[in-house]
Amino acid sequence: MIDPTARVAPTARLAPDVEVGPYAVIGPQVQIGPGCVIGPHTLITGNTRIGRNNHIFQFGSIGEIPQDKKYHPGDDSRLEIGDGNTIREFCTINTGTAGGGGVTRIGDDNWLMAYVHIAHDCIIGNHTIFANSSSLAGHVLVEDHVILGGFALVHQFCALGAHSFLAVSSVVLKDVPPFVMAEGNSARPRGINAEGMRRRGFSNADLAAIRGAYKTLYRSGLRLQDALAVLDGEADCEHLASLASFIRQSRRGIIR
Repeated sequence: MIDPTARVAPTARLAPDVEVGPYAVIGPQVQIGPGCVIGPHTLITGNTRIGRNNHIFQFGSIGEIPQDKKYHPGDDSRLEIGDGNTIREFCTINTGTAGGGGVTRIGDDNWLMAYVHIAHDCIIGNHTIFANSSSLAGHVLVEDHVILGGFALVHQFCALGAHSFLAVSSVVLKDVPPFVMAEGNSARPRGINAEGMRRRGFSNADLAAIRGAYKTLYRSGLRLQDALAVLDGEADCEHLASLASFIRQSRRGIIR
């Protein structure tokens, strides 16, 4: 299952059924689980652990050292990738830094299109979609079911809440709350991601509650703390509770 032109370090740990294409290079600290396919000319290096049933297409650079001047050779720095991910051509994913927790982590069932860049210390959940050439700076949090349009850019230390959506070429400088669609440079709120949530099984009642919360946050004229107090009064809706919790935990502040 390993092409004779590939270079696999003797200490790398690959499950018996892993496929490795021509001229791929796999470093000595790499672990790759069952069912994975590694495309031609792909480099996988560093302290990198890859789970089951991932497909990494040709010319990717996975597990290379961070693009961070504070990084020093020998720092505790690793990359963890879960199960069922698709990583298309020319994607670059860096390991973490000692100052940022030491790990870049990608969850399960994510779809990274061509030329996506995931910088050091990013944490990505499950079922996300990164369209072509979208990029994350360091220390970005991306929760479950987030979609980034092509060429979208996210500033370091920002967070994208679950089920949020970034339009093409958006530039995110502050946190995007759960369920919100954002667009522009810098990104502004443009409504809720109703269609995406409907496809994932959100009920009409859920959507009505989330739409009402969006109006409270963005159209009521209330200060943020006053808007949060209104959301607290809707504590019987778990989605609004998670929305309020995300906003309160925001380090950079939310887009408004």
